[in-house]
Amino acid sequence: MSEIKATPSRRAVVATGLRAGALLAAQIDPSFGQNRSSNMEATIRTGSDIATLVNVFTVEPDDQQKLVLLLKEGTEAFFSKQPGFISSSVHAGKEGGRAINYSQWRSAADIENFRKDPKFAPYVQRLAAIAKAETILCEVVEVNHA
Repeated sequence: MSEIKATPSRRAVVATGLRAGALLAAQIDPSFGQNRSSNMEATIRTGSDIATLVNVFTVEPDDQQKLVLLLKEGTEAFFSKQPGFISSSVHAGKEGGRAINYSQWRSAADIENFRKDPKFAPYVQRLAAIAKAETILCEVVEVNHA
């Protein structure tokens, strides 16, 4: 796995459904950086000050593609334009019932700020109409590489 070169010192991870995420066999869509280029790769490191938001969605298999498209649309139209946005990737579970959105931010404050944006609530309502999510706040304490 490639890593983005940065100078972070600490990382907070907001994770959703870690157990479900561990079971997810995923297909990965490219990450998008602040300039919306797809050449960035998301990474997880301990000792980083980058905040990572992981959202795990449970969805009816027939609605998975609709959810994936909505997550992509949200990144392109809203999240990638927010201050502090670094990258985002969407993972679709091969079994069809789950999807994960993994995004990195400069700080947890940036995550709090985008949640206050008036455009965020209608987007979340669209997601909630087709999928369920659970949020867990975590810190990365161990990472292993091949």
